[in-house]
Amino acid sequence: MKILYINNDGAGFADHIEVETGTTVSKLFAQRVPTGKAGDYLIRVNRQPAAADQVLQEGDRISFTPVKIEGA
Repeated sequence: MKILYINNDGAGFADHIEVETGTTVSKLFAQRVPTGKAGDYLIRVNRQPAAADQVLQEGDRISFTPVKIEGA
């Protein structure tokens, strides 16, 4: 299924990506930010705070925004 992934880490980008049906927020975070800690990011699905076990749906919009920026 296709979702919109918004990466606000560093330069940031947005792109439609394919994910497996049944993918959870925590699974996608682990795939896309393998060295990051979820507690250091504001994670939202469709502009709302998301639970780690929330299952993503076709057309969802997910964003990972760091709450601390290095060097700032």
